[in-house]
Amino acid sequence: MSSQQRHTDATAVGNLLLYLPNFLCSLFVVGLVSLFFGDFAFLVILAWLASGAFVFHRPAESALARHLLRLRYPTPPERAKLEPVWREVTARAGVEGRNYELWVEDSDGLNAVAAAGHIVGVTRFAMNELPNGELAAVMAHELGHHVGGHAWSSLLGHWYAQPGRLAWRVLRGVTGVMYKVSRAFSCFGVVFFALFVGGIALATVSSLYGLPLLVLGMPYALAAVGRRAELRADQHAAALGFAPMLAAVLGKLHQQEQQGKAALAALNGGVPVEESPLSKLLSSHPDYYTRLHHLQPYLQSQRH
Repeated sequence: MSSQQRHTDATAVGNLLLYLPNFLCSLFVVGLVSLFFGDFAFLVILAWLASGAFVFHRPAESALARHLLRLRYPTPPERAKLEPVWREVTARAGVEGRNYELWVEDSDGLNAVAAAGHIVGVTRFAMNELPNGELAAVMAHELGHHVGGHAWSSLLGHWYAQPGRLAWRVLRGVTGVMYKVSRAFSCFGVVFFALFVGGIALATVSSLYGLPLLVLGMPYALAAVGRRAELRADQHAAALGFAPMLAAVLGKLHQQEQQGKAALAALNGGVPVEESPLSKLLSSHPDYYTRLHHLQPYLQSQRH
């Protein structure tokens, strides 16, 4: 593989570190489940730890692309459109393009995705409506996620967080049922339920050294790292000479967003629907003006 093929930049490392509390909570859950296997408990934990490699197995990646990302393999005409553009991008980046697989999403939105270790997907709209230069800029951006290690680190962190998230869903469902039962016993039942759940929560937080409290703040921290990863991927595409084309794509995305907001305002009687501060903190992408600001040095250098 080319020396430029893979890196693990600070954003990817930060992403993995932020998933650490989720991983430890999942390890605790897997450890509890493994107790049911007696002498094989240690093997269950080892199997779960080793399972992370499975998500980078090519058949597993294909299943991920099809069933979770709703992607499909391109048809021969689509491949004839995509492959020359992809070869141009990978040649500029100095990487081996055949190490990646091109996929298509049947969507009328302007979007693309980099996932796992080898998946690069674009929407049907991006493939058919964007000029080749702008399509190349989009694909160079997604390649930036792969080269920087953003795609594999996000998938790995998400994979190891699943047992903890599943346990949380089960616990939330059980407590919901218990709350409904407690209401049947009037105020005394509700007070008893609150004390019981509060005691369990306190015991869990103290026994896990406060990790559950950290997990509550993880979505905001991960979103911030995600926004940083988007800027890094933009810079990767811009450094390959696609800054003007990427700026044009961002302008089209911004226009689509404005049209969506106008449609929501029309449904709301003409009153604009304001995004809450919390939803902004949970956004995985920087706003249009932030991304354009970070592209300015590349745009100005190409003008001169």
